[in-house]
Amino acid sequence: MTALKIGKALAALSLCVFIVGCSRASQTDAPQPSTVSTQEQGEGVNDLARDVDRVEALRAVKDLQRSYAQYGQFGLWTDMAELFSENASIEWGEQKISADGVAAWLRERGADVSDLAPGALNTELIDQPLINLSVDGDSAKGRWMSLAFKGDGKGKAWFEGGLYENDYVRENGVWKIAVMRYYPQYEGPYAEGWTNVDGEDLPIIPYHFTIDETGVPLPEPEGPAPETSESLDSLEQRIAALNDEDDVRNLQNAYGYYVDRKMWNDVVDLFAEDSAVEIGGVSVLKGRDGVRTAMERMGPAGLSHGELNEHLLFDTIVRVAANGAEAESRGIELALLGDAGEGTAQWGLNVYRNRFVKEDGVWKFKELRIYPVMKADYATGWGEGGVLGLVSPELPAFVGPNPATGDPVSLGGYEVVAGENLTGAIEPTNAADEKAPETDARLADLHRRLLRSEAYDGAVNVSAAYGFYLDDFQWTELSSLFAVEGNKQSPFAGYYLGRDRIMGAANAMWGPAKKMRSAISFHWRTQPVIHVSHDGRSANLRTRLFQPRTTKDPGAPAYFYMGGVHGGMYPNDQIVLENGVWRFWSLTIDEHYFYSPDWEGGWSAATEPEPGAEPYRSKLLDIYPPDVLLTDLGRRQAGFKGGTGEVIEWPGILPMWFHYRNPVSGRKPENYWPDCVPCEMLPEASMTNHGYQMPPTGPEIDGLEIEGH
Repeated sequence: MTALKIGKALAALSLCVFIVGCSRASQTDAPQPSTVSTQEQGEGVNDLARDVDRVEALRAVKDLQRSYAQYGQFGLWTDMAELFSENASIEWGEQKISADGVAAWLRERGADVSDLAPGALNTELIDQPLINLSVDGDSAKGRWMSLAFKGDGKGKAWFEGGLYENDYVRENGVWKIAVMRYYPQYEGPYAEGWTNVDGEDLPIIPYHFTIDETGVPLPEPEGPAPETSESLDSLEQRIAALNDEDDVRNLQNAYGYYVDRKMWNDVVDLFAEDSAVEIGGVSVLKGRDGVRTAMERMGPAGLSHGELNEHLLFDTIVRVAANGAEAESRGIELALLGDAGEGTAQWGLNVYRNRFVKEDGVWKFKELRIYPVMKADYATGWGEGGVLGLVSPELPAFVGPNPATGDPVSLGGYEVVAGENLTGAIEPTNAADEKAPETDARLADLHRRLLRSEAYDGAVNVSAAYGFYLDDFQWTELSSLFAVEGNKQSPFAGYYLGRDRIMGAANAMWGPAKKMRSAISFHWRTQPVIHVSHDGRSANLRTRLFQPRTTKDPGAPAYFYMGGVHGGMYPNDQIVLENGVWRFWSLTIDEHYFYSPDWEGGWSAATEPEPGAEPYRSKLLDIYPPDVLLTDLGRRQAGFKGGTGEVIEWPGILPMWFHYRNPVSGRKPENYWPDCVPCEMLPEASMTNHGYQMPPTGPEIDGLEIEGH
């Protein structure tokens, strides 16, 4: 969106008086400006139509890559090949595959996993997208993280991990993969765990973006917008669908965090009264009581000491129905389960296909359906099919046709499930009896609403950039992702205020970057819950930290084992639009919720800390002291290393903090912190004291007014 358009949107907002957001009522009561001229209105509609198309294009690219992951999970090689453009190519490590060889290459890759014969596995998690659209809007570039779980069903199981840097093109109006570049970084057989590819040091993979481009997923278009046949009514519907997609994605991801901590009351709150749950096709449970019954099959509410119940969500595709009252999601769930006290651990891979309903302006779960693809005991793995044995999983129906062809996805002989709804038809939302006048205020408000979805994508981009730069120790680039007066937590030490201090702390702690690395701790920032301000210029952001680690020498001494998987949370991040670029205002890391002391036992090999052991002390406290110490932050840092009170280390259970209330009921979590972490102690650090709005944290408790659009 251009600065002029942002200015128009903000001018419209000046008609409203609000604290958190301009309510629908206040917008209605505000004085309405006169209708603009037909010519000006036409130009404004043309500009808006182009802007809507560009946001939709960015999301189409993401869903294209997610479709590749979802089709590959079931070996649908033909449909995967159709996602590539006419002149596409693949660069897979040292391999070069031209367009006419794409389909054959995919089938050859399938042979490695026995063409997904019963008991075989081919699930690739592709996430943490950083996407940049071209100026003309007809091509794009994207960077993604990847981790594949592979098995041939004959005793062989292994991992492949790496990074994609892909090109995309709009070909005859349809988005396709133009160049797929995969850089392998770590791999290994299940029994021994992964290590660096070929046992070598790992290089930094070239970035397709500059520092500022990370926060500008949609660059300024050139020239006047083309003439459009769209009306404000049709554009309003498309913008509403984008806003609704954001809300549904938040709801889906928030559900996952509640399940992690067995917060069953909050899970039940997310569902409509006449909802249904189906787990593994075994039984269908109806209503909120049925939801609770389904959840309690995982055990009573709350985690016990040493219990892990992580349910990580990847590759989620959301489709909002044209009626504006119904939506669907489909994605891949990775389950990390176990009990460190008993020394047990399990892997799980599932597909979820869910249905949602919009009631009184609030999105709720209507149907939750989860189907297993792999279950395995950590000690034995999935080489021979795991717990499920030598069977082929059921294929949950996709949420739409192949995005490249528009045709139904070929199902490869699988038994398809979740094709029919468990609950009844959903009535469309009531449309206004009279169309709103096409005034400049309405046009500006539509730009504002669109900016809120642009903000969602901007937050996803800059969030991903942080993970990529952190993996590579690029301290100048990482620090430049922050607003000039932003703030950042350095783990186990405290907060640094201002971009210069953030950069100084990173360099003091870690020193200069190296071109080659013997080990990498990857920082996947996934499963975002993003709440955008009313004016679309600020956002609160929560993401998961999924941290696979790799090294060329697993036996080398290290403070943490440089292998396996570890986890934490970025629960209180904030993003602002500063001079046209999305940047972090604040960043907080809560870690580690769990970690793997070694590969043999994984996360359930953790033992209690030695009595009297010297607590970890960050060297920053001595060589580059923080502006705000973690020890100054009271209850918020209780239990965390460097914080207050007794340190809680896995297998102890650290508190999980939330910046938002329950998105349906408005229930406040026990650990609720809506602003940046140092802001309670230092109000001047809050973005609200620097010209930005505080985003909504959930629905109004009385249910009469919903914060948001």
